[in-house]
Amino acid sequence: MENIEEFLNGNSFDSYHYFGAHYTGNGYLFRVYAPHAKRVELIGDFNNWDGHDFVMNKVEWQGVFELFIPNIPEYTMYKYRIVTKNNQIIDKGDPYGFYSELRPGGSSKTFNLEGYEWQDGNYLENRTFKGKSLNLPVNIYEMHLNGWKQKKDGSSYSYEEMIPELVPYLKKHHFTHVEFLPLMEHPMDKSWGYQVTGFYSITSRYGEPKQLMKLIDALHQAGIGVIFDFVGVHLVKDEFGLTRFDGTYLYEYSEASRRDNEWGTSNFDYNKGQTKSFLISCINFYCDYYHVDGIRMDAVSNIIYYRGNKNKGVNEGGIAFLKDLNIALHKLHPNVMMIAEDSSDYQGVTKPVYTGGLGFDYKWDLGWMHDTLEYYAKDPIYRKYECNHFAFSMYYFYSENFLLPLSHDEVVHGKGEIVDKMWGSYEDKFHQLRNLYVYMFTHPGKKLNFMGNEIAHFREFDETKPVDWFLLDYPMHQQFANFFDDLTKIYLDNPVLYEHDYEPLGFHYPMANNGEQCIFYYYREDGKDAILTILNMTMNSYDSYDIGVPYPGKYQEILNSEQQKYGGSGGENGTKVLVTKPGKIHDCSNKITLKIVGYSAQIIKYLGK
Repeated sequence: MENIEEFLNGNSFDSYHYFGAHYTGNGYLFRVYAPHAKRVELIGDFNNWDGHDFVMNKVEWQGVFELFIPNIPEYTMYKYRIVTKNNQIIDKGDPYGFYSELRPGGSSKTFNLEGYEWQDGNYLENRTFKGKSLNLPVNIYEMHLNGWKQKKDGSSYSYEEMIPELVPYLKKHHFTHVEFLPLMEHPMDKSWGYQVTGFYSITSRYGEPKQLMKLIDALHQAGIGVIFDFVGVHLVKDEFGLTRFDGTYLYEYSEASRRDNEWGTSNFDYNKGQTKSFLISCINFYCDYYHVDGIRMDAVSNIIYYRGNKNKGVNEGGIAFLKDLNIALHKLHPNVMMIAEDSSDYQGVTKPVYTGGLGFDYKWDLGWMHDTLEYYAKDPIYRKYECNHFAFSMYYFYSENFLLPLSHDEVVHGKGEIVDKMWGSYEDKFHQLRNLYVYMFTHPGKKLNFMGNEIAHFREFDETKPVDWFLLDYPMHQQFANFFDDLTKIYLDNPVLYEHDYEPLGFHYPMANNGEQCIFYYYREDGKDAILTILNMTMNSYDSYDIGVPYPGKYQEILNSEQQKYGGSGGENGTKVLVTKPGKIHDCSNKITLKIVGYSAQIIKYLGK
């Protein structure tokens, strides 16, 4: 931060170097912005929480206070005691605090972030601009640390202890990235981190900041990218947090009609320069100090529109904030992905700012998610009436850089897990679940799955309980896990499935409205390679079915969701080579003939001439 005016104008993207508690070698320098405070005292366990003799000095007339305390140790708890213009006394945690005490306490803790020796230089060098990943495979594992795995006594793994548990698991199951639900400090476990008090403070539930650095370092050395889920929409009303920080609505809207929201929290006011500097600096902070590879912005529709409601109008301050954020981050970290979780139909979310867009790299395709799950929930008898609904995603897909999510949002609040959303009996659900995942991994767009999806988890997410790993003792779940592994390996091994995700010429949908049979057929190709996908959405089988193919030559089935080893009914085409025959079908001049069994999803690979 060059000067306070830069911060107040919303143009400071590294304000964490100035504000907060910084180790100087022989003590800590504390600095806080509280423009409407009459007086600010520093209190903590170093002075028995009595700040009478620890009055902070006002060093900028705009409202910056600072104080140096020599010889205090790391992990010292502290707060700012603010005397407001109305002579109210309020104790606040540090908005730029880098570490905090464990809930339910709200104190910040001194911590020296400097000095960690990263070993991920090779990863970062190779990441350069590949972080955008438009032409690379992206298979994201979204997870909540405590809800993924716990120790035998029910306690949480620390960040560092998680390394031998998580890193091999992600590698084994062919995930390219891990996305952590918000790790910023939050007072209530049930919020899953989405109600933040310490925006710069990694949650102390799992240890201290350098332990998290070590976890990320280990992930990078294993070639796995790290995405942080960031909450930039709202702040919680806990007394020690940002709310009414200096006795005024410093970071949030002053008007209650815009400030209060459905989550019981307060909306950030993006028209305020200090708010923009605070939030953009925060994201830069995690890229800078924690080497994160991507940021998933939560609830972007609530930034675009007031309260996320299009009828309430566009939030011009929010739009300007998002544009400034993406311009800044793309300049500072051109290899870091910016991902929007946006449920609105606002146009240009992933278009460059200079063309009028918001500048994100990816947008969650929530329309695809809703349409797809709704289709698979229908009785197959009625699916013939919904073919256009199922295939609708490709009518708009190239309007944005979409990412396909089956996220935590779909497995909470009574919605049921992904497998339980499928129509029919226990066995029927698994037939269709395998079909769904072939559809997902061969459809254009990057992929995201919430933890447990890979083993067909049946119980809804509960932040207090780990994934039900015992399900792998049951054949259907273990077989599905094996299927998921084989499918994701095919995804990684075949560039035609990801290199041209956002280029219309790389995708063809010859059969998207076969209502009578409910068979969908599409293929991905790049002029030399091709992957065909055939989805049978009913239990009807066909011993001989002609499929038009893009190139003459040889083809082979490389995966069939109904293979018996996956718990299917069998009847796959096996390893036999399928040789083309001349014949005009599906807008192609050549065809192959194959077997299609009920509920099957088949992946056919072009072998060449």
